Amino acid sequence: MSIWQAIILGIVEGLTEFLPVSSTGHLTIASKFLGLKIDDPAITAFTAVIQIGAIAAVILFMWKDISRIVVAWFRGLVKPEYRGEFDHRMGWYVLVGSLPIGIVGFLAKDLISGPLRSLWWVAGALIAWSFVMIAAERVGSRTRQLVRTTFTDALVMGLVQCLALIPGVSRSGATISAGLFRGLDRVAATRLAFLLGIPALLGAGLYELKDVNGAVGLVPLLVGTAVSFVVAYASVAWLLKFVVKHSIEVFAFYRILLGIVLLILLATSTITAT
Repeated sequence: MSIWQAIILGIVEGLTEFLPVSSTGHLTIASKFLGLKIDDPAITAFTAVIQIGAIAAVILFMWKDISRIVVAWFRGLVKPEYRGEFDHRMGWYVLVGSLPIGIVGFLAKDLISGPLRSLWWVAGALIAWSFVMIAAERVGSRTRQLVRTTFTDALVMGLVQCLALIPGVSRSGATISAGLFRGLDRVAATRLAFLLGIPALLGAGLYELKDVNGAVGLVPLLVGTAVSFVVAYASVAWLLKFVVKHSIEVFAFYRILLGIVLLILLATSTITAT
């Protein structure tokens, strides 16, 4: 992999990791147009590892919240009187909500890095989940703020997050939609989606490090990770401001359009699926 290819993939990762448009789907499409083998385990591993840059960005951006939750969680473990605090409970919410995708991701790793890397899957998932996002916006009451989040909210969002293992669904799109269906407002659903994504994406990136071989190279890997960090930080800041007043339906319409274009290119054999 060349440096310029790594830079492009880093930009794509940073832009799309936390927007509800599917980073895996966009990275798969970008890799295809860059002439890379999208079903190559080394390329799959590269796209997973550079997520660490995006995760570092969201950790830095939400550091005050994260550090407060971590301190409260540990404090509650040793002092029962603190276990009723919201931040202590949020620590448990994030831990429990992160377990499903870790288990499913490990058990289905061969399927995820193999057959599901087809652009047919990407196109179908982009379109199909868009209608779920639209429904979530129109059905969800959006009446509860983050401090009113419950264990059930986190568990449901964590279970739905597993669907994001299908390229094209979008981890943030899945979790934000689940939060909206549960009645959380957009900001609460988005912030909880970010928190749930940290263990999941960090674990996936560290696990895939072993599969990044000489076909990729250390320098492109470092460059891609650094670029994704810078771009993701700006993306996270923008999205949290955007969802205060705007619907996520605009992302759904973009996804549908992209999915249709991709289907046309595949159907006309302009591009191949793998």
